[in-house]
Amino acid sequence: MILSKFSLEDKVAIVTGSGRGIGKGIALGFAQAGAHVVTCSRTAEQAEATAAEIRALGRRSIAVPTDVRESVQVENLAKKAMEEFGRIDILVNNAGGSFYLPALELSERAWDALIRENLKPVFICSKAVVKVMIDQKKGAIINISSVAGTDAISGLSAYGASKAGIVNLTKTLAMEWAPYNIRINCIAPGFVASEGFFQTTADPEALRVRIPLGRFATVEDIALPAIFLASDASDYITGETIVVKGGPRL
Repeated sequence: MILSKFSLEDKVAIVTGSGRGIGKGIALGFAQAGAHVVTCSRTAEQAEATAAEIRALGRRSIAVPTDVRESVQVENLAKKAMEEFGRIDILVNNAGGSFYLPALELSERAWDALIRENLKPVFICSKAVVKVMIDQKKGAIINISSVAGTDAISGLSAYGASKAGIVNLTKTLAMEWAPYNIRINCIAPGFVASEGFFQTTADPEALRVRIPLGRFATVEDIALPAIFLASDASDYITGETIVVKGGPRL
């Protein structure tokens, strides 16, 4: 009986940035837990490839190419989800990007770009979907932050600020939307072995040896707490951030 609380059977989820990496891992994990999934990426081919894998698991899925920095496109994403499924139970705000650059070399334009890339979409996607969840009188929103948003990491000033903003926005929205039975929580991953990580990291081994558990996270390590936060098993948890970094320090 109690394990059934972890099921996502026939729930409908939107996962942004689900064409690859953490977002794809969460989308596939949700499908394995029983959910139907709307995949979302700026790259149509990647979103559709993930949707095809979900359908191969026996769940329903549509791909909606979306630039989540643009409110008109985000409204269309929510509209397409409702047209296909008639409800939205879960939103995962995962889309984002980063690059390493010392603060003294960071231009105002680059700062603005990272805030727009990482923080703004959490706000506009949540606003677009919460209207549906209020009508349903229930919903779960999961925001993907980073340990760069909970700890200082040299070279990631703008990225860290944007991810710290996500942690605070999670708490604020959780307070405001709790009366509607809508929960908002956050996951802050450490170093995750994904395509993007290895493309942007010059010396992965130097980072790995700093992790107490001795390995990088997998995308499944992030998908599992996402399933928990999306499920009824976490019905009394809102406004919280789960840090997934393989130990108490990095």
